[in-house]
Formats: sequence, C-alpha cells, structure tokens
Amino acid sequence: MKRNLLHRLTLLLPAAVLPALMTHAGTPDLFGRLDSLVLDGHTIAVWDTTDTIPYLERGERLTEKDYIEVAEELGVDVAAIKAVVEIEAGKSHRGFWSPGKPLINFDLSMYRQFAKRNNLNLATARKRSPVIFNRPNDRKYGSRQAAQQARLDAAMAIDERTAVQGTFWGMFQIGGFNWKKCGADSISQFVELMSRSERDQLELFVNFLRSTGLDKHLREHNWAAFARGYNGPSYASRGYHTRLASAYRRYSAQ
Repeated sequence: MKRNLLHRLTLLLPAAVLPALMTHAGTPDLFGRLDSLVLDGHTIAVWDTTDTIPYLERGERLTEKDYIEVAEELGVDVAAIKAVVEIEAGKSHRGFWSPGKPLINFDLSMYRQFAKRNNLNLATARKRSPVIFNRPNDRKYGSRQAAQQARLDAAMAIDERTAVQGTFWGMFQIGGFNWKKCGADSISQFVELMSRSERDQLELFVNFLRSTGLDKHLREHNWAAFARGYNGPSYASRGYHTRLASAYRRYSAQ
C-alpha cells in the first residue's frame, strides 16, 4: 500500500521535493499514524483512517491533460470520452463519492446471477447479511452511495469475487465481471485501481474498449453500436445512444 502511494506521488510531485518525501516515507508506520503528509507547507496526501486507500488531493481528479493524452492514445476526440462519463457518472464527472471510495452501483440482479455461477448459497448469504438484499437505505446511511457501499461491504465479507462481479464501478460504471477485459491481473487489483484515482479508472476504461473493440465505435461516433456493446441490448429503450450523441454535440461545441 505504501509503495502504491509513493508511486502515485512521484508521478505528481516535482523532483525537488522527492528527497523530502522519501525522508517522511522512511518513518515507520507514517501513513498509519498521520492524517496528512505535508511538504513545503502544502498538503500532499490525506489519509482517511476509515478507509484502506489513501486519497490524493493532487491526482484523484482527471485533468484536461489526462483526457487529451488518453484521447490521442485511443484515436478518439476528448468530447467522445466526456460524453461517456456524463452518461455513466453524471455531469459532475466524478469517479468517487468519498475519499478512496469509487462511485458504485451494487446490482442485486447481477449479484444473484454471479452467486449462482460461483456456487454461493444465496439463502445463507441473506440470513447472514440481509442488508445485501434490501433496498438501499439512504436515510440510515446518509446517502445513496453510502447505502450502496454498505451492501457491497456486506457482500464482500461473504465472497469478494461475487460482490465485485455484481457491482458497477467508477466514473465509467464498468461491471466488475469485466475485470480481465480491463487489463487487471486479478479482481483485487481491479478494485485497487478503481479505488486509487480517476486516471486509473480512465485507463481501465481504455483497456476495456480495446479488448472489446468498442473503441472503433467511439472513434466513429457510432453511438448505437457503442451503446449496444457498452450498455447492453436494452440500450435503445433507455435512450443511451441518443443521450450519448447529445452529450457529444454539447462537448464538441465547447
């Protein structure tokens, strides 16, 4: 964990402050004790003691440079990527609902489907953790995302693989069952990357597009074909293709 944090910071910080960072990082259990890491009067990272992933004040959010780099890599225009983000994550374009907590949609129908595939006893799971099967209780947990997180956490405690597969993740709302297509080495790495930064979420999205061939449709602005492959056969009834086209036109005009 500390190594991952240092790796991200070295990409974000000027070389002049890295020696100081390494001095701080050499202190035993630094990130387990401190609420923040401060260098030259600037807060570089914040450690949320309720989570297991550090939240980087610099680097969690996507920048215009991130969009441009990835768009050039894929051979698509920035407006096309932003259109997908808007449809999947909303106009705020956020990939996290809380520090270290990616935007999620725990889908009970998908969870049931993968539970059967993984030979997970749903009756036992319901008895152990009824919160998984109940409607998200926004009032109890304070928000829809917090309520969804409670369901996911309970499902993860029973079986990590099924819980991840039954959840849609991040600003691109990629199903956890697609972790291999996203280029992750394991389900755990998929969750780790989704929980680390929006740039990591963007790169997982790029891998997914390439492995499924959907980058071609995004490049050609073939919204119906893209939505069919990305959102499933019910895309038309939900207007995914028309919403994508509309969002693309709006970002193209900016």
